[in-house]
Amino acid sequence: MLTAEQLLAAQKANVETLFGLTQKAFEGVEKLVELNITASRAALTEGAEAAQTVLSVKDAQELLAVQAALFQPLSEKTAAYSRHLYDIATATGAEFTKTFEGQLADAQKKFLAVVDNAAKNAPAGSETAVAVFKSAVAAGNNALESVQKAVKQASDVAEANFNAVASTAVNAAKTGTTKAKRAA
Repeated sequence: MLTAEQLLAAQKANVETLFGLTQKAFEGVEKLVELNITASRAALTEGAEAAQTVLSVKDAQELLAVQAALFQPLSEKTAAYSRHLYDIATATGAEFTKTFEGQLADAQKKFLAVVDNAAKNAPAGSETAVAVFKSAVAAGNNALESVQKAVKQASDVAEANFNAVASTAVNAAKTGTTKAKRAA
């Protein structure tokens, strides 16, 4: 049976965890806002410079060359922005995952302590039922660990795919820019 002090301590720990997660969420939002402000400033500056460059063009061939030169950095910057965005989301998600895994491990320890205590105080002849229950708890823990490993593997595959797609997009833009320059 839980005492009032244990319930109060558990409630306090839950509130502290909630505030910690809220703080991590706000940090992620702050990083996202900072990234967007930086990207917006850069886009405005580069847009003004590009407009000035286009306005100073003398003929169609020079215009094609200027356009080609503008597209390659744009694709690289878009890929870099997407990478930063992905990193912010991944880091924030990792903080949440770490907290939840810590909470889960703590809850599992407490639950197993309750089961052990109940087993010690169980009436004679209930050893088989206690053993079956402990086995079910162990199987549940193993299943949870398997799911966590599968999620981690899926995250790793998704990150590898993201990196491959970003790299392919940047390389395609470079190839297109080079061809456009040659045509001009």
